[in-house]
Amino acid sequence: MERRDIVLVVDDAPGTLGLLNDTLEGAGYMVLVAQSAAAAMTVIERITPDIVLMDAVMPGMDGFEACRRMKRDAALISVPVIFMTGLTESEDVVRGFDAGGVDYVIKPVVPDEVVARISAHLANARLTRSAHAALDVAGRYLLAVDREGAVLWATPQAAALLRDANPSGPEDEEAGLTGLRIPNWAPLAAGEAPRLAPVALADGRRVEFQHVGQIEADELLLRISAADPGREEAVLRERLGLTAREAEVLLWLGRGKSNRDIAEILVMSPRTVNKHLEGIFSKLGVENRASAAALAVRVLGGG
Repeated sequence: MERRDIVLVVDDAPGTLGLLNDTLEGAGYMVLVAQSAAAAMTVIERITPDIVLMDAVMPGMDGFEACRRMKRDAALISVPVIFMTGLTESEDVVRGFDAGGVDYVIKPVVPDEVVARISAHLANARLTRSAHAALDVAGRYLLAVDREGAVLWATPQAAALLRDANPSGPEDEEAGLTGLRIPNWAPLAAGEAPRLAPVALADGRRVEFQHVGQIEADELLLRISAADPGREEAVLRERLGLTAREAEVLLWLGRGKSNRDIAEILVMSPRTVNKHLEGIFSKLGVENRASAAALAVRVLGGG
């Protein structure tokens, strides 16, 4: 049986709930209902909806606050929230988007309009999830974080590796991305690039992070990777006839590190790094850093 998309409808008015339940069930959706924001949060703890239709103004916790709380959970960050509101002032509409909503409809709702908007936003959400899945299948260990280092989304392989490097976070995969952070992250000001330190794992691997770019004002794209330096250094020594220290320098050169970075990682002076590079270039028959790095990548890629 084909899975039906789950729509959570949150409204304190029974009449609106009944109308939307009948309309959405008739359109083929599985409908969950909640008569308060607090009840909606309880539902979400048990079942993750594909989309939420949220009344903006309700007694107690309003829809804006409920949406903000949802979006603090990385597992719910991609669930679209559409607000239903009788508020038409521009500042109220802005409040909805600031809270994390993707759209709004004016009350009294028009059933056909609601169905059309839900369909469009579900399609966009599916494209986003498909893109993440495609990146994962292609071996792209990518994730996005906010300026505090909290993970917003990650391909499954990247999330698994991040859990290994994040012992203070949740170990249970069912917890999703909740609580996952980049280790040793320093909060960033607007426009500031992150300083990303490698993390040593108990099994000898080293997890590294690379800043790929900025997606949105508060969403930074990172690449995560893990390597066993000892094994890779042995491959470089054996295949390229290098000394142990030369292999270490070439390994980090192949990972895009500058001479200063390599000096800090290997606890040597930049001048010593330069001397090792001279020996490496001579042994490999290359003339520059780019050629040496490319050769290292090819050797390790084949090994």
